[in-house]
Amino acid sequence: MCYSKEIESEMVKLYNSLSEKDKRRYAAIEAKKLGHGGIKYISELFECHRNTITGGKSELENKEVEKFNEKAIREKGGGRKSCFGYQN
Repeated sequence: MCYSKEIESEMVKLYNSLSEKDKRRYAAIEAKKLGHGGIKYISELFECHRNTITGGKSELENKEVEKFNEKAIREKGGGRKSCFGYQN
């Protein structure tokens, strides 16, 4: 029940590029694909706690997953305001 070293390396690269929310969900999906022992294997591979994976599973099962364009990770209007065209 393990992937090749090459595949593991690619999985870890992808995992490290994701937001925290997406990391939980990706780890949960990978663990679920593996079945028995999947949580332990994936938590060791991604160096994350097993509660992270179970939290991701819970999110996926409870349909808390937003649609792709429904909600952005960052809210609109955040950050520094432009000084051009600013009126008091």
